[in-house]
Amino acid sequence: MDSFDKKILHLLQQDCTISVSSIAEQVGLSTSPCWRRIQAMESSGVIKGRVVLADPSKLNVGLTVFVMIKTSHHNPQWLATFSDIANDFTEIVEFYRMSGQVDYLLKVVVSDMKAFDNFYKALITRADFSDISSSFSMEEIKYTTALPLDYI
Repeated sequence: MDSFDKKILHLLQQDCTISVSSIAEQVGLSTSPCWRRIQAMESSGVIKGRVVLADPSKLNVGLTVFVMIKTSHHNPQWLATFSDIANDFTEIVEFYRMSGQVDYLLKVVVSDMKAFDNFYKALITRADFSDISSSFSMEEIKYTTALPLDYI
């Protein structure tokens, strides 16, 4: 990726609905080369997709919970089963395998404490955990989907 690609990607990470002509003007290219660069980034997988970011509070999922999971099962079969289970829950919006004292971290969004309790009860009936704990977000200080481009 060169400086033009970085500038294009920066603009698209801020607003993927921006027109190609507007991007081209802002980065100093004509429309056709700019479009080809975007297509190349999509083909190579640099651009994985284009999405709409919805406001959680407008969708009544304003409670964010981070669920830390420990398991005594460290094998591919358990992880595959648990991944399938996690994919069944729309409330789980992020899912990570971790190093350190916690094996897995889930980011869960729900409407309120009662909804989280229902989610929690459903989750613990579907998988075997050695420990599960939750932390509730009090306030979102920073949120972005834009990745840093300084490392390429």
